[in-house]
Amino acid sequence: MSISFSPDRSGDDVLLALPVISGEGIEGRLPPELAEAGPIARAAVAAARFNGEAGSIVEVLAEIGGAVKRVLLVGAGTALDAERAGSALITKLLTSGDTALTIDVRSIDSAKRAEFAARLALAASLRSWRFDIYRTKLPARQKPTLESVTIIVGDAIGATEEAWSPLKASAKGVAFTRTLVSEPANIIYPESFVERARAELEPLGVEIEVLDEAAMRELGMGALLGVSQGSEREAQLLVMKWDGTGGAADPVAFVGKGVTFDTGGISLKPGAGMEDMKWDMGGAGAVTGAMRAIAGRKAKAHVVGICGLVENMPDGKAQRPGDVVKTMSGQTVEVINTDAEGRLVLCDAITWVQSRFKPKTIIDLATLTGAMIISLGHEYGGIFSNDDALADALIAAGRTSGDKLWRMPLGEAYDKMIDSPIADMKNVGERAAGSITAAQFIARFVDEGVKWAHLDIAGMVWASKPGTLWEKGATGYGVRLLDQYVKDVLEA
Repeated sequence: MSISFSPDRSGDDVLLALPVISGEGIEGRLPPELAEAGPIARAAVAAARFNGEAGSIVEVLAEIGGAVKRVLLVGAGTALDAERAGSALITKLLTSGDTALTIDVRSIDSAKRAEFAARLALAASLRSWRFDIYRTKLPARQKPTLESVTIIVGDAIGATEEAWSPLKASAKGVAFTRTLVSEPANIIYPESFVERARAELEPLGVEIEVLDEAAMRELGMGALLGVSQGSEREAQLLVMKWDGTGGAADPVAFVGKGVTFDTGGISLKPGAGMEDMKWDMGGAGAVTGAMRAIAGRKAKAHVVGICGLVENMPDGKAQRPGDVVKTMSGQTVEVINTDAEGRLVLCDAITWVQSRFKPKTIIDLATLTGAMIISLGHEYGGIFSNDDALADALIAAGRTSGDKLWRMPLGEAYDKMIDSPIADMKNVGERAAGSITAAQFIARFVDEGVKWAHLDIAGMVWASKPGTLWEKGATGYGVRLLDQYVKDVLEA
């Protein structure tokens, strides 16, 4: 679907949307075109009890400029909630049979109009994303028909284009992540994930490096390779480098868990719902999409993205509960549960990125624990951190971007829960505090003095029902969060 901006309406728009700010005296707040359209239009607004609440819509037929037009009044709320307004319009019209929509925002105060229009466009882009490529018999009434959205901004055209440019890059990053997460595991596996990333990112100037199993074995990545050893698919360590500072800044590292399919290994998951485990690479997907967003807008930041990519399968060669593996750091791990594999992937990836790039800040993202969903549901991702300023910055970025985070505790008492009687640690603790002990495990691999945050996003990368900016399925969570963090902190 194409999205464009224009200073004026062409006059041939058949379907027109007008934002309305909520408040008392709603009729006095209606755009002049509709306020003069006669008693029938005003009666329709009254009958619908429309008051401009964000995301609410009322449709009327109105005579404007001598022609009868369909007019959608969309509530923009009291805080100019463009994302909810844009989402409501796309949800209503995407498969409606309509092919073109004009949204006239010239009634919005000029000081806020450019940002409002840009966020309308963002909502239209994100909410219209679909994953239909394998649906060969989709009924016509379910197929998207809306082909274009034109937003009329008056004299704010230049400011709107400027505001839209970075949001457009972020939207493309989200779309890329959603595609990676949505693809089935026979299509996206470690090597094909790498090739998708290479094709998408190298044209934008991102440097790609890949470590295969032989290279990782030489480095001593026994934890990551232990997860992969039951699969016919070779593990990969994907390295993505973007330096928009010309070498003037130290890199910040984003590390993503990329289990492209997780059966649980020998600790096999129940069969019901296992198909969902194609999205257990959501952390790697978010890191890769964030790199796409950052490079797409030519961010003045130095970022490296690392994805540990594996399949966790129950082959005869798979690691067993009770096995002991040696990590790249030299620490040993007793594998109590082969379904607690993400932390084994992350620990070696984090050790490697510290050895190679010496980052002062590391942020890892992982669909790590079901316990996080029990704690926070599907409203927040969990954040664990050894640095208050880093945690605060990420929570603030989440609040701005809509990818919300809630801080969870760390502590010595939790750390003791993963001590092993035969190795340096075990990969799971007791059933209680499962998300916290998983974070404590990762913390043991973070070097002294490195600021670190672990984001457990198990409840956020996939949605069983539509949200404001996504259809059921992959949400793209984490991309806007990381992109906003780069804007707020690294480019500040």
